[in-house]
Amino acid sequence: MSEKKTGLSARIAAMQAAEEAAAKKSSTEKKSTTAKTTAKAPAKTAAKPAAKPAATKTAAAKAPAKATASKTAAAKTAAAKTTAVKATAAKASAAPVKAAAKKTPSKTTTAAKTTTAAPAKSAATTKSATAAPAKTASAKPKAAASKSSKAPASPAVYDEDSIQHLEGLEHIRLRPGMYIGSLGDGANENDGIYILLKEGIDNSVDEFSQGFGKKIDIEIKDGRVKIRDYGRGIPLGKLEDCVSNVNTGAKYNNNVFKQAIGMNGVGIKATNALSSYFRAASIRDGKMAVVEFAKGEKLSGKTGAAKPGVPNGTYLEFEPDTELFGKYNFNMEYVEKRLWNYAYLNPGLLLKCNGQEYISQNGIQDLLEHEMDGKALYKIFSYKGENLEFVITHTNSLDKFVYSFVNGQSTEDGGTHVTSFLDGVTKGVNSFFKKEYDEKDVCGGLICALKIGLDNPMFTSQTKNKLGNVEIRAPIIKEVQTAIDDWLRHNPDVAGALEDKIIKNQKARNEINSVTEKQIREAEKSVMLKIKKLKDCRYHLQDGEKGANSMIFITEGDSATGSMVGSRDVSYQAIFSLRGKPENMYGRKKSALFENEELKNLTFSLGVQKDIEGLRYDKIIIATDADNDGFHIRNLVMTYLLLFFEELVLTGHVYILETPLFRVRNKTKTVYCYSEESRDKEVAKMGKSAEVTRFKGLGEINPSEFGQFIFPRKEGESEDKGMHLTQVTIQTLKNVPQVLKFYMGNNTPERREFIVHNLAKEIDA
Repeated sequence: MSEKKTGLSARIAAMQAAEEAAAKKSSTEKKSTTAKTTAKAPAKTAAKPAAKPAATKTAAAKAPAKATASKTAAAKTAAAKTTAVKATAAKASAAPVKAAAKKTPSKTTTAAKTTTAAPAKSAATTKSATAAPAKTASAKPKAAASKSSKAPASPAVYDEDSIQHLEGLEHIRLRPGMYIGSLGDGANENDGIYILLKEGIDNSVDEFSQGFGKKIDIEIKDGRVKIRDYGRGIPLGKLEDCVSNVNTGAKYNNNVFKQAIGMNGVGIKATNALSSYFRAASIRDGKMAVVEFAKGEKLSGKTGAAKPGVPNGTYLEFEPDTELFGKYNFNMEYVEKRLWNYAYLNPGLLLKCNGQEYISQNGIQDLLEHEMDGKALYKIFSYKGENLEFVITHTNSLDKFVYSFVNGQSTEDGGTHVTSFLDGVTKGVNSFFKKEYDEKDVCGGLICALKIGLDNPMFTSQTKNKLGNVEIRAPIIKEVQTAIDDWLRHNPDVAGALEDKIIKNQKARNEINSVTEKQIREAEKSVMLKIKKLKDCRYHLQDGEKGANSMIFITEGDSATGSMVGSRDVSYQAIFSLRGKPENMYGRKKSALFENEELKNLTFSLGVQKDIEGLRYDKIIIATDADNDGFHIRNLVMTYLLLFFEELVLTGHVYILETPLFRVRNKTKTVYCYSEESRDKEVAKMGKSAEVTRFKGLGEINPSEFGQFIFPRKEGESEDKGMHLTQVTIQTLKNVPQVLKFYMGNNTPERREFIVHNLAKEIDA
């Protein structure tokens, strides 16, 4: 018997159980259909009784049940709200659902279908929809078959209790992935906890953009976040609605907020719904309103006088729910990057977080100067229009770097505004020089920052990483083309330097192509049949939806590969086995890749021998042992990727597989631990019977158990289960050459000093 639940917990649990029951029913019906097909009885005998239950069902459907349904639903809703605070919310962190951004209705109604063998009384009284009906159906295949052929026995019950209703916040908790993308524990910069933080800060930044409040105070301590702005404050009578009622907000009214970040009416409601504790306060002209929530359920609310002298503004406090995010941790490097972006995009705004101040006076020009480390070929060109602003220059690099933003939100995956901007730059250059230079040559070495304002931006996901508005293409191209052409006409020295750079890019690209094309053709002959070290998967990125989650594990040695091969899902998981330590490619040219058998094979396995557009996998996962040799191999692979395929890192395709360090077990339980802290906790739980094993390598893990380390964690599983990935990111582009030279270049006195200093250990005399 399932545990009785009330309030939000009961409704979410009922929704999940109903979905499971529907899935089991579908499976049962398929089996029933098969049974019917193979049955020896004449079809007419089975078909005749169908008329009677069909008529009964029709008559029942015509019965005037609307009033009863309304009263029943109202009564249940009232009862649920009365006991909601006492309930413990069920964990609703199913695998994140990837969906295109769209307006989500504040109310979701789902018909929960019951299985045939369940008695009507059971279906009407057991709202949590236990698995018992499904079990009964599967235990009696004959009954299921009779239902499939519409026999009159045990008709399915479809009444008021079959309908489950979810309020807006309940739906957010049930399907968090639709609103914040992945959940995560803070290890990756796009994990859900940073989205919750962003939603809170966005409201305050929107106030600043409207001319109210020049300072935002932020505190992050022990997993709890506090945000205080000094804007107008949320209207007191609407505070509760603004933080809890989905699709409620001033940003639907363009007369109040123009080009605000949060445009879909969810925003801070997601922070509320996904927090174990949430508090919002608004101060306006000496009055104050406060509301408190726990896991989306209201705890309290009050309105009264504010303390004398307290300035207007909004205060938010929240703590992400560990039932959803696990044991999370805010990585302050990721937080700092977000705060600097807010500062660059809002000149004059002061953000203060844990005592550290973030402020910019020159906006995105400060961003560009910070990233390029002063190595520009010409003075930065700055342009500012009504809804479009950009800064641009070139460096000696062949790669282009574009920092793009929409309504103050970083769009790391670019979108239509970025492609249109680059097209406009190329057209502007060609218009001035009256040439037909290739975009690759015009934009090679380009570094720029671009921000646009839109009243109704359309993003390809709720996390707003990529813009999808197609109607902006022509206006952006035209405006950028005109600005670039005019700029070059008024700056002949810049025009000369830029054309020299374009011609150099042309020559360099032609030289690379002439060398690598020949080598690629030769290399293709040697790898055309099969790459022995590659255990490929069935679907790749080019296969559309089937290959959208494809991944390749780069492992060290055959032992680790053997463990993975026996555990992987061959449909989307590939494995490339290194023979040992690959060659250090620091200081080598790209042509050297095709002279090294192993790296040549890896390059072809990834599909990037010509350019990264041929990438075959969504995730490139470096899976090495957690020891010195493993870390060295990891660095060598990263050097190879950063030197020749840096864009793979910039676009978020490269990951590190975190592997367990310890196994703690007794006669009844086995737990894999990723740190000494978790090991000690498990040992304390198991007591004297605990047996601890320190893993020296991935090959020591039994293939039958290895699967839990390369598949996403399932709902309800403990933190030691599931794949632990750390995304490789570049915080500051200018540091990449320095880091590679320091760690992977020729031995230097600085590195020796660093090693000696970090190996030093104090010994008590």
